[in-house]
Amino acid sequence: MTVKQLSLPELADACLELGVPGVGLWRAPVQEYGVEAAAKLLHDAGLAVTTLCRGGFFTAIDPTERAEALADNRRAIDEAATLGTDTLVLVSGGLPAGSKDLYGARERIADALTELGPYAEKHGVRLAIEPLHPMYAADRCVVSTLTQALDLAERFPAHQVGVAVDTYHIWWDDNAPAQIARAGAGGRIHTFQLADWTTPLPEGVLNGRGQIGDGSIDMREWRTYVEAAGYTGPIEVELFNDALWARDGREVLAETAARFVEHAA
Repeated sequence: MTVKQLSLPELADACLELGVPGVGLWRAPVQEYGVEAAAKLLHDAGLAVTTLCRGGFFTAIDPTERAEALADNRRAIDEAATLGTDTLVLVSGGLPAGSKDLYGARERIADALTELGPYAEKHGVRLAIEPLHPMYAADRCVVSTLTQALDLAERFPAHQVGVAVDTYHIWWDDNAPAQIARAGAGGRIHTFQLADWTTPLPEGVLNGRGQIGDGSIDMREWRTYVEAAGYTGPIEVELFNDALWARDGREVLAETAARFVEHAA
């Protein structure tokens, strides 16, 4: 999504040119291209698929909506398996219309994971609960901290459910370093993502993820926490940013790789 202006073949070519060894994919462009075709494209290019995003949105109360969400997540798990990634990232869902019950919404996430965890395991896929910044709690994700994410994940085996550690969403939380250590000790850090915090946030706030080095987050510090917790997996950069999307995608990808080396390597 950092360079969503590139087609999947263009993305593969640009990654190979820059020496980027893997890509985290989002479902919509993969579905548009064709899941099996995307898997072949990236396999033939020698690129690993690090994660697939996103599953989740488990908080509906209506039985029909909940059944539809579970069915969609099973499809997401199938897609992840076809692409050859072992990690499906979950954005768990916000409050249903008219509800103010955060606790109940989180329990419905646990109910969904009870059904989906074994299905994911059967397909060789892990579910990674991603806590989102509290500004998203109402409409997008009632899981706002690593503490909350781990409290949910630890109800299940680590090979079924873990967490996604994303600097953009947790950098403000002084409990987060200890929670990263907790996640590492349990083998539950399933992916690590970078994005910077820049202000002012845009209208709607969703596309405010800043280029590495442009904002307030010490990327190297957070990498140190994650690696001290035992994480040795891929590091993704995930930027939702209209200004970056308006630029040449290859230029943005090259800049992002250079910023990673400068600020996080």
